[in-house]
Amino acid sequence: MARRYDSRTTIFSPEGRLYQVEYAMEAIGNAGAAVGVKSNEGIVLAAEKKITSKLLEVTKSSEKMYVIDEHIACAVAGITADANILINKARLSAQQYMYSYQEPIPIEYLLQLICDTKQGYTQFGGLRPFGVSFLFAGWDRHYGFQLYQSDPSGNFGGWKATAIGANSTAAQSILKSDYKEDISLKEALSLVIKVLSRTMDSTTLSPDKLELSTLSLSDDGSEIVHHQLREDELETLLKEANLLAPPKPES
Repeated sequence: MARRYDSRTTIFSPEGRLYQVEYAMEAIGNAGAAVGVKSNEGIVLAAEKKITSKLLEVTKSSEKMYVIDEHIACAVAGITADANILINKARLSAQQYMYSYQEPIPIEYLLQLICDTKQGYTQFGGLRPFGVSFLFAGWDRHYGFQLYQSDPSGNFGGWKATAIGANSTAAQSILKSDYKEDISLKEALSLVIKVLSRTMDSTTLSPDKLELSTLSLSDDGSEIVHHQLREDELETLLKEANLLAPPKPES
C-alpha cells in the first residue's frame, strides 16, 4: 500500500500519513545518538562520534557539535550534509537578527525559522525532507537555559532532557528514571555518559567515540561559555563512570 503514496512528499496516504517524512525519521533513527540534559547551571550536549577512518584527524573535526551564536549551540543526528545547510541558515539568521535589533536572537524564534524551512520541504513537490534532527541549547536573560529538539517534519519542542538518533527510545527511558529537577551540571555530565553507554551498545567507551560539550555561564555570570570537552577530560569522566575502554595493545 505504501508504494502508491511514498513517491511524493505532498501525497497523504489514506491513513493520513506522509511516508517521506517517516522515512526521514527512520534515517535519523539509524544515525549516531545525541543526548541533551538541562540543569540550572547549564546544558550538556553529548553525541556518538562515528570514526570512518583511522587516518581522520579526529581532534580537528566535529561532525555532531556546532556553535550557532555566542549563546546557542546544537547537536546533530542524521545526515551531516543536510545539517550543514540548516546550520548555515541558523548562523545567518542569528547575525541578521543581531544586526537588525542589536540583541541576541531568542532561541525559540531561531528554532521557528529553521523549522519553517524544514516544514516547507514536506509541502512542495520536487523536494525531499531534511534527514536531520537537532538538539538546540541556549540561554537568554528572560528564560535562562533552554533545550529544544526539532525533527524533519518541522515540529519542535522544549525539553528538560531528551535524546535523538539510534536507540532514542531506550535513552528516553533512562532519562525519565534518572533525571531530577535539581540536577547539577556535573551530574548531567554523568547522566549523558550513562545514557550513551546504553545507546551505543557498549559496556566500555573511549574518548575518540564521543563528542561532549557544555553551555554555561561564566563565574561572574557576565557571559555564556561554550566548552567542548577535550580527550583528557572525556577520559576522566569515563574513568569516574567505570566505562573507559582498556588501551589497545601495541603491535
